[in-house]
Amino acid sequence: MTYEEYLDEVTTLIVEKYGVKDAAAIKIVVDAQDKEYFVAHDDKPEMRTLDRAHADARTLYQASGLAKAPPKKK
Repeated sequence: MTYEEYLDEVTTLIVEKYGVKDAAAIKIVVDAQDKEYFVAHDDKPEMRTLDRAHADARTLYQASGLAKAPPKKK
């Protein structure tokens, strides 16, 4: 898939898998772009796979602060 299609896929997966609103998912992906998270993906088309998109969606969601923290042990 193209670089743009890959970013769209990661965004869509964040929305579908984690129940994040579209605008928040877009912000997660744009912020990752700003931090150059996707530079290698742009340079290496072989990185733009569906499996990798799932992994990147999980990584970015967990790093976003929107992921629910596990309950604290008493």
